[in-house]
Amino acid sequence: MTETQVPVPQKPAPAVEASPEHERNSDITVIRPASSWPQIQFNELWRYRGLLGVFVWRDLKVRYKQTVIGVAWALFQPLFTALVYTFVFGRFAKFPSENLPYPIFAYAGVLAWQYFSSSFNQATSSVVGNVPLVTKVYFPRLLLPIGGVLVPLVDLTLSLTVLAGMMVWFGVVPSALILLSPLFIALALVTALGAGLALSAMTVRYRDVPYAIPLFMQVLPFLSGVMYSLTALPEKWQWVLAFNPLTAVVTGWRWTVLGGFSPNPGQLAISVAMAFAMLAVGLAYFRRSEPRFADTI
Repeated sequence: MTETQVPVPQKPAPAVEASPEHERNSDITVIRPASSWPQIQFNELWRYRGLLGVFVWRDLKVRYKQTVIGVAWALFQPLFTALVYTFVFGRFAKFPSENLPYPIFAYAGVLAWQYFSSSFNQATSSVVGNVPLVTKVYFPRLLLPIGGVLVPLVDLTLSLTVLAGMMVWFGVVPSALILLSPLFIALALVTALGAGLALSAMTVRYRDVPYAIPLFMQVLPFLSGVMYSLTALPEKWQWVLAFNPLTAVVTGWRWTVLGGFSPNPGQLAISVAMAFAMLAVGLAYFRRSEPRFADTI
């Protein structure tokens, strides 16, 4: 009779519980449901800073791809706009120009305005324009509108060469206040990012938003003092327009670069407060809408 060996069941090995130190050292990304008011993970944005550089470099390469004059468009666009303003508003309408030659007065205002316009438009379309990335790859979606407001800084830098030549031609000598000029470009960046964050999230759900933006952008230069000096308006209207942050951007930019009229401190404070309020609201709405981007877009 043949003996049959019956396997003896062995006791399972005791489970090894990971120590807290091991969990801290392990490179694990945990994706949790977003809270009702999600916070900004600055450490996560810092880890993905290389991806932000990729977005900026990609947009720079395709910006003027297959164009005839290439990056010269960055010089031609504000120069042509300032030329039109000079003939229409400077020569015929005789708009005040703060004791500055109107061509350089208009060109400086157009530079600040055009940077905001380009940044705002790119930030607004940044999420919808990257559907394959948003639906298939995880990364902080905030990088898209942030990259949108950084790319136009290159165009602004190129356009400053024309402004420097005009200052030499018209004999406008900058003062030490020119060191403060980046602060007003930063204010334009904050304004564009705040508005762009909110509208980029809205564009994902409501596709008619891009059709309404051009209508608003046509009126906004007249409410920002791009082609005239705000000091020519009654004082009560100056305070009303102070709630538009771009009035401080344009006026302060001219003041620091060309030596124009200085902005009213109270009105400047209102504009700065409105810019950062827009940024806070835009960030809150964007982060609250972000978990639904992949399903809605």
